[in-house]
Amino acid sequence: MHTPPPPTKKDYLNPDLPANLKRVRMPVVGATLETLKGYGCLVDDTDAVEVEIVRWPAQGWRPVDPDTGNEGGTTEGRFISEWKGDLLYGRNDAVSGHYILGYAADPAVAHENHHRDPEQLLLWHANYHPDGGQLFFPLEKQPFLCPLALPGDDVQPEDFVCFRCDGSQGLYIHPNIWHEGVFTMRRQQRFFDKQGAVHARVSVDFAREFRCLLEVPLERDALPVHSNEGGFMT
Repeated sequence: MHTPPPPTKKDYLNPDLPANLKRVRMPVVGATLETLKGYGCLVDDTDAVEVEIVRWPAQGWRPVDPDTGNEGGTTEGRFISEWKGDLLYGRNDAVSGHYILGYAADPAVAHENHHRDPEQLLLWHANYHPDGGQLFFPLEKQPFLCPLALPGDDVQPEDFVCFRCDGSQGLYIHPNIWHEGVFTMRRQQRFFDKQGAVHARVSVDFAREFRCLLEVPLERDALPVHSNEGGFMT
C-alpha cells in the first residue's frame, strides 16, 4: 500500500514542485452518458441537478440522528479556468479558491510571458470531496477537459482518465470522485459551479507522492470528438 506524506497546508499558487519528474500519460475519452457511468453524468439544465450531500458519518455504534449531519447545503459561484503562458490557473468563487491547476511546460521553466496556445497539460495534484458532489456548467460553449478517477484513497496515477466534454452540456461529478476542476484547452473559459458547502477536500500530490506529473496532449487531432449523449443524474 502506498503511504502518502503527512498532510500539510499547500500554497496552490506556488506549489514549488520537485525537479526531474517523470510523466504518466492519461487516456483521453469522449464524455458520454455511457463513459461517465460511476463518475457522474452530463446535464443540460443546472436546475435539473440536485447536488448530492453526504451525511456526516457516525463515529461509533450510535447512529447519526435522522435529518441531521447533512444540513450544510450547497454553495455556488463561477469557476474560471485560464491559461497564462505555460500556467493554467483556476479560480473558484464558490469557495474562494485560487490555484495553479497545471502546466504546459516543465514547471521548472514554465512562465507566463507568452501567448502561445498550450500543446499539453501537466497535472500535479487532484482531490475529492467526501461531503458532496459538484457541478460544472460551461458559460461559453467550448470544449473542456476533466481528469477523473474512481473513489479510493489508494488511487494511483494510472487510475486517472481525462474526459473531453464538447461544451454543449455541463458535467456533474459524484461525491468521492477524484478530480481537479475543469480545464479549458485555450485561453479562458467560465463555468457555473455548484457544490457541497462544507467543501472537505482530500488530496493526492502526484509530484511528491509519486514523483510524476499526469500528462495529456492538447493538440486537437490528438483528442477524441464524440457527440455527448444527454442525461440527468438519477
